[in-house]
Amino acid sequence: MKPLFGTDGIRGEAGKFPLDAPTVSAIGYSLASHLSRTTGPPEIVIGRDTRESGDWLERALIDGATHGGGKCLSAGVITTPGVAFLTRKLDADAGVVISASHNPYQDNGIKIFSPSGEKMDDSVERVIESDIFAGVTLPSSTSELEPPSPQQEADLQQQYLAFLSDQIASGLDLRGLKIVIDCANGASSSLAPVLFQRLGAETIAINANPDGRNINLNCGSLHIDSLIEQVTKEKADLGVAFDGDADRALFVDEKGNYIDGDATLWVLANYLKAHGRLKDDTVVATVMSNIGLEIAFRAAEIKLVRTDVGDKYVLDELLRLNASIGGEQSGHIILPELSLAGDGMITALSLLRALRETGKSLSESTAGFQTYPQVLLNVRVRGKQPFTDLPVVQTAVREVETQLADTGRLLLRYSGTEPLARVMIEGESQRQIESYAEKIASAIKQEIGV
Repeated sequence: MKPLFGTDGIRGEAGKFPLDAPTVSAIGYSLASHLSRTTGPPEIVIGRDTRESGDWLERALIDGATHGGGKCLSAGVITTPGVAFLTRKLDADAGVVISASHNPYQDNGIKIFSPSGEKMDDSVERVIESDIFAGVTLPSSTSELEPPSPQQEADLQQQYLAFLSDQIASGLDLRGLKIVIDCANGASSSLAPVLFQRLGAETIAINANPDGRNINLNCGSLHIDSLIEQVTKEKADLGVAFDGDADRALFVDEKGNYIDGDATLWVLANYLKAHGRLKDDTVVATVMSNIGLEIAFRAAEIKLVRTDVGDKYVLDELLRLNASIGGEQSGHIILPELSLAGDGMITALSLLRALRETGKSLSESTAGFQTYPQVLLNVRVRGKQPFTDLPVVQTAVREVETQLADTGRLLLRYSGTEPLARVMIEGESQRQIESYAEKIASAIKQEIGV
């Protein structure tokens, strides 16, 4: 059977398997039962984003976990990294987030964190999957489930805000800065404006009125145009856009230019290196980061290590290398010394600290990094043979890689969900890389095309 958990937990349409109430209750029951075998009655921190399905999914999860012997602490509507922080701070046995991140409101998901604040080990996920597919059922009970305490939710949210303002932002004075914040009508809506105002910034919040259905709707990190418009209109110093659960952040500089995760890595890595805090002068990114980042880092004598797509893989490599920073082009940045989970608000605070200490604007800080042109072609295939077994494709690949040399990059891979081969090429000339991509696509069509 197809696994329930992907690289970012369970995700799907709310109300349908595996995100129907009985299955979610079974997930809570399985998690608590498994943890209780090694820890005794487990304590589980739970949070959710602003989707209309979040409330009933949370109740279903708490019901199952309680039947499994767990004690649940609800943080209510809070960011994904907020749950990761609380799990670590409270020394809880697990943290659970009910969120589908940047997906539309109809979807939802479940992410599970370990006591360290990083994603739960795969082995636990496999146990839960095994229980679900075996048809685990909750024991009967006549006791009434107590609803989450609003006071408890508020207290936990304030602990997270205090962590951000008093520890992460310690000594950071944002007075005199005008910042536009796009909250994506998501989990940061009641948190981010308070945080930046607390630090002294003139804060303009947009898309911060969630109604259960407008999360990520033409706003937030996937739809940056409204933020660009607002930053330009307000003559702000910068803008920041979060996604629905605020584990990623993207920016707009004072000139209205879009600043993606690659450019953010460039600014933060240079700041850390200047302060002697970039361990081994190494940054971790994924295979999707632009070749321009690699070239810029090379010139700055910084090594770029690439992983597969997904923050899970970035974190694994960060921990393996004991590196200081890693992230994705999508704005998911991880600073292991601060948090083992990507946190959009920590990313924003770290960027603002770099700007304040250097006295530079965001546009000035991104100088030296240039995004190279990119082309992506999809080729429908009848099978997914290893590319190394396709001689015509290999010949085309070798020729293109020779021509690209050190000023371009070729990435060839299959889609994980569709019968497609993906050809991605970056280089100095748009026209040139388009011809290279067509050459490789033609070779793929010749050998395994539909």
